[in-house]
Amino acid sequence: MRFGIVAGEASGDILGAGLIRAIKRVCPDAQFEGIGGPLMIAEGFHSHFPMERLSVMGFIEPLGRLPELLRIKKTLEQLFIQDKPDVFIGIDSPGFNLRIEQVLHDAGIKTVHYVSPSVWAWGKKRIHKIAKAVDMVLALLPFETKIYDEHKVPARFIGHPLADLIDPELDDTLRRSNARKALGLSDQDKIIALMPGSRRNEIERLGVVFIQTAKQALIADSSLRFVIPCANPNRKEQVEQLLRSHDCGEQFLVYEGQSHETMSAANIVLMASGTATLEGLLLRRPMIVAYSLSPLTWMLASRLVKIPYVSLPNLLAGEELIAEFLQDEANVQNLGAELSSLLADTKRQERLQQRFAGIHQQLRRNADVEAARAVLEVAQYTGSMEGLECN
Repeated sequence: MRFGIVAGEASGDILGAGLIRAIKRVCPDAQFEGIGGPLMIAEGFHSHFPMERLSVMGFIEPLGRLPELLRIKKTLEQLFIQDKPDVFIGIDSPGFNLRIEQVLHDAGIKTVHYVSPSVWAWGKKRIHKIAKAVDMVLALLPFETKIYDEHKVPARFIGHPLADLIDPELDDTLRRSNARKALGLSDQDKIIALMPGSRRNEIERLGVVFIQTAKQALIADSSLRFVIPCANPNRKEQVEQLLRSHDCGEQFLVYEGQSHETMSAANIVLMASGTATLEGLLLRRPMIVAYSLSPLTWMLASRLVKIPYVSLPNLLAGEELIAEFLQDEANVQNLGAELSSLLADTKRQERLQQRFAGIHQQLRRNADVEAARAVLEVAQYTGSMEGLECN
């Protein structure tokens, strides 16, 4: 069998690699090609373009890359129409993938969209486009399938791969101690993880605010230590430059990668809204969420978004478990007050951890296997799926 896959982000590369591994358990000779990252390539995937060429976000930012993105889109469409795969799977990146899926679907190719587009956030009009473009939507979150059911669009909740990777039974004290040992930190330290984002523009907008909030917290409690994981060497240099310009001392430690370890080690995490908030939930870390966009993007987004919360912990809980500070509200005064309050309220921290543990269990469904099963069903695979029964 042959599968076309396009993943445009690091998170999609993780999902794609897990999907490929699971499919190969029952179809060891299957072929996979399209666009993917290093994890997918390590599983034998053939990527026709570097994955990072698709890594753009927002309303305005992609415009400068539009000619290149259109060329890539056309090349992929021609490739798959000329030599049709059994199924095409678009992993996340809905602005790019749904357009390819529509063209391929019209050409008679089965299509799956892996990671539900946020139709529940952006209004329901988009679902009609999805219905015409895909044969199946794979949803990572339980509340996402409701809107598809209402519009009779085939969709399946498969759980979230992160919930499978992170052991919910691991003792929290042991997890924290192991992480601190790996980072060279003491069990007695009171540690705050600062995570202003993985992109340059996110760090430009939130990095200074987070650092100033941390310095304010140090005035009240000089024993605090702050750990900052960075996505790559460029972001590490960017963060270190910010720390130097704000005369930050040895209480601030910067790491390349190791976001899992820094979150696990922390008493509290101050972080940008995004997928990392889900990892924080699964690690049962009390957190505070902030986000800031360019003024034009914020103006557009605030008119279009139809949800009461932006962070995944709150969306999954259906209530405001953790504090969210967006745009102008993401300031030192608000973040500092919330950090001080949460640090002092250990019972609130414990309640958050208990709720996070319950949500973790809901999301733990062996997502790679469930995704593979759904894709093979769409492909009308007639062989045995016994290999997917063994976990």
